[in-house]
Amino acid sequence: MKNMSTLLSPVTINEWHLRNRLVMAPLTRGFASDQDGTATEEMVAYYERRAQDGVGLIITEGINPSLAGKGTYGIPGLYTAEQTDSWKKVTNAVHKHGGTIIAQLWHVGRLSHSDLIGTLPLAPSSIPAQGRVHKLHKPYQIPQAMSAQDIKDSIQQFQTAARNAVLAGFDGIELHAAHGYLIDQFINEKTNHRTDEYGGDIQGRLRFLKEIIIAVQKEISVDRISVRFSEKKDDDPSYVWSDKAGVLNAYLSLFRETGITILHPSTDRYTRVWDGEQNFHEAIRQQWDGIIIGVGDLEATTAEQAVQNSSIDLAAFGRPFIANPDLVQKLRTGQQLIKYDANAHLTVLV
Repeated sequence: MKNMSTLLSPVTINEWHLRNRLVMAPLTRGFASDQDGTATEEMVAYYERRAQDGVGLIITEGINPSLAGKGTYGIPGLYTAEQTDSWKKVTNAVHKHGGTIIAQLWHVGRLSHSDLIGTLPLAPSSIPAQGRVHKLHKPYQIPQAMSAQDIKDSIQQFQTAARNAVLAGFDGIELHAAHGYLIDQFINEKTNHRTDEYGGDIQGRLRFLKEIIIAVQKEISVDRISVRFSEKKDDDPSYVWSDKAGVLNAYLSLFRETGITILHPSTDRYTRVWDGEQNFHEAIRQQWDGIIIGVGDLEATTAEQAVQNSSIDLAAFGRPFIANPDLVQKLRTGQQLIKYDANAHLTVLV
C-alpha cells in the first residue's frame, strides 16, 4: 500500500536489522505446558507463521523468570533447562524466515495465587489487589512482603532468565515493568509502602527496576533490552500518576542512567490525550531521543502517520496479529483484515 510506505520499509534499530517497522505486541495466550512451563509445538507454529508473513519484530508473550512470577495457567518460563530448550525451537523457526524475536520477562507479583505457585504471592508490601485471579477466578490473596533476600533472589532470577534467553537464541529481551505487575508494584506508591531503600520517593521505588536492568546487562547488550512501562494498571483502571511530569521524568532519567535506548510505553489507546494536547508517546518523545515502540489499539494509518512524524519508531499491533497471521502481507496488498473476535480467536492458536 502506498500510504504504508514508511511502516513497511526496513529499518535498523541498534543491533536489529528489521524488515519493517511492524511489531507483534506481547500477547498472553496461555498455550504453554502448564505442568512445566515449556513452549509447545503449537506455539512454535504460531510464532513461525508471523515470521513467515514478514513481521519486523516479534515480542513474545510474557515469560516467567521464576515459578513465583506465574499469574495464570499455561504461562511459559525461562528458568529451567527444559524451558530454555523448548524456546530454541521457536527462535530457530523465526530466524529461518529472517525474523527477529525478543523475550518479554514477566513477573506478576501479588497478582498470582498459591494455587498456581504453591506459596503466597510475593509483593513489595502486604497489600492485596482487588478482583480475581485471571482464569482461576479466586480473589487475590494478601501477598507476602518481600524481604531483602527475596528482592535479591528476584533480581538474580531476572538475570538468569536473560541468560537463558540468550542461550535460547532470542535477539533481545523486554522487561515488563508495566500494568501493575511486580516491577510496577514497586514503582506504584499505592502498592509500595516500604520504608527501606526500595520504597519512599520515586527514586527509591524505581530502585528495583534499576537493579534488574543492571543485572540483566551482565547477560545481554543494553542495546538489545527494551523496557515496557505504563501509567495504567490492569487491576486498578482508575489509577493515574498524580505528578505526570515528575514521574515520567524520573523514568526517563533512570533509562538514561542505565543506558536503555528502547522504550515500549503502554497505553490502552494510542490516540488518547494524556497530558495537555499530547498522547503518552508524544509526551515521551518530547524528552526522549531514543527508540519508542508505539502501541494502543493502533490503526495502520495512524501508525504510519506517527512513524512519519517521528512520534514513534516502531508500531506494535496485538489483536490484529491474533486474528491475522498474515497481517503484514494484508497491509502490503490492501486486503481487508479479519476483525478480532475474542470468542473465535482466544481459544485457539492460528
